[in-house]
Amino acid sequence: MLNKTDIQKRLTIPSRSLKCFPPLSGDKHMVDFQVRDEDGRVWKFRIYTGKSNKKYPKPVLTKGWREFVCYKHLGTGDKVAFYMDKEDAGSVNYRVKAERAVKLFGVVYGHEPIHC
Repeated sequence: MLNKTDIQKRLTIPSRSLKCFPPLSGDKHMVDFQVRDEDGRVWKFRIYTGKSNKKYPKPVLTKGWREFVCYKHLGTGDKVAFYMDKEDAGSVNYRVKAERAVKLFGVVYGHEPIHC
């Protein structure tokens, strides 16, 4: 579930989920990767873990994230899920799905839009 910082700056990813994203090689603390959304559009994101704490990395999505948020009109309370698909040939494809908060009788629950 997205919070205000996720909407306005970057997406914080739980450290335990880092294994589900492209691996960081050697002493690299970031990697760019492509993700396809539910409409088939390809997004380019950068995952960044910072240089200081290798034992407990704090991964965030930076590059490309705000463009995705604005394009999808996401707000606080909305949800974003990432999926990793392993192909038979050994390649990996990544998918992303955005889910808007629920609107019931004209009232939006769990969604505070941020204007881009």
